[in-house]
Amino acid sequence: MKRNILVIGSGGREHALCKKLLESPKVANVYCAKGNDGMTLDGIKVIDIAEDNHDELIKFAKEQEITWALVGPEVPLMNGLVDDFKAQGIKAFGPSKEAALIEGSKEFAKELMMNNNIPTAAYESFSDFNKALCYVEEGTFPVVIKADGLAAGKGVIIAQTLEEAKKALADILLDNYFGNDEPKVVIEEFLVGREFSLLSFVNETGIYPMVAAKDHKAIFDGDKGPNTGGMGAYSPVDYVTKEIEQEVLTTIIEPTIQGMKELNKPFEGILYTGLILTEEGPKVIEYNARFGDPETQVLLERLISDLSDVVDDLLNQRVPKIEWQEEGISLGVVVSAKGYPGEYEKHSPLPDFETADVKIFYSGVKQEEKRLVSAGGRVFLVAATANSKEEAHEKVYTWLHQQPLANFYYRQDIGKIV
Repeated sequence: MKRNILVIGSGGREHALCKKLLESPKVANVYCAKGNDGMTLDGIKVIDIAEDNHDELIKFAKEQEITWALVGPEVPLMNGLVDDFKAQGIKAFGPSKEAALIEGSKEFAKELMMNNNIPTAAYESFSDFNKALCYVEEGTFPVVIKADGLAAGKGVIIAQTLEEAKKALADILLDNYFGNDEPKVVIEEFLVGREFSLLSFVNETGIYPMVAAKDHKAIFDGDKGPNTGGMGAYSPVDYVTKEIEQEVLTTIIEPTIQGMKELNKPFEGILYTGLILTEEGPKVIEYNARFGDPETQVLLERLISDLSDVVDDLLNQRVPKIEWQEEGISLGVVVSAKGYPGEYEKHSPLPDFETADVKIFYSGVKQEEKRLVSAGGRVFLVAATANSKEEAHEKVYTWLHQQPLANFYYRQDIGKIV
């Protein structure tokens, strides 16, 4: 019997997941709640149910005889959607609410690392503005300030000066910019090195790392300006060798999963480990409890195995068969609304795309008067695979430069900067 799959989320990550799942001959239907109108171009069935409406999602899953659900974003994971699905007898891929705390609380994650000797930056956490400010004043710059909670990829500020640090602390602790119940900051030493991400499939049978990826979060070329949810990515990463990947697995990922078990918060699903390669070796920058965005869009381009089989095996505590493309490189560039990550324009019409050489994954779009228009900060991602990073870069940017995108913005240097 073919699988009916429900994916939760509405961004480019979910578009990529749905599209990959639909490639399987073992899949009958892929539904996405809430999805976006751009997904329908690939045969994905978009369902108008919000990701926080657990009762309606459960009702839909039962009515449509969903084989299993896959939860994409962090908010429904932190809200316990996987737990609620399972309580109703519906299989769901992703960590429990308790295990998702590894992303939901920076302080929890740092304590986990410290208690398990996992290499990371030195830190202190504060909920009092004056104490935090005193700590920063006595330290060195630059300094990293993180909101302790979910912040849609925008809760990390690298303050170069005391003035910048003071503003970041005021925004988070005094003005509660990110709307957390109890505003708190984690202040970390600034690490120097090359960043990369290593995502892993995790279940009771083991840890199955993916291919390393590189994500560019800053809005401007040269990795300048405020952080975004991600402006582009590529995989694999030339400076991440097999030896480095193995070191990350044994010194970071395995102790992390073991540490979660010892806390009685066993982690199953996707563990995203954001890393930096320092002179002392790889260190953890952050954890996420799900697929990254935009890493997913390029990583899944490299997955040869049937994704629906992989997830089905993981959910049923079987050892999955996972094969990755060894040759070439996949690269993706995010096209955003002008003004993002601040106030940005909406309702800008998208051109009619010819996509012979590239793939498009939609995120912040909706349909108005029979055409797609922008409806979010990050609007879509353009991806291509080629023999080298240079060729992939040229393929994507040649296509982008041919499009009438005057009302949109994208970085020019994804794949050109390490």
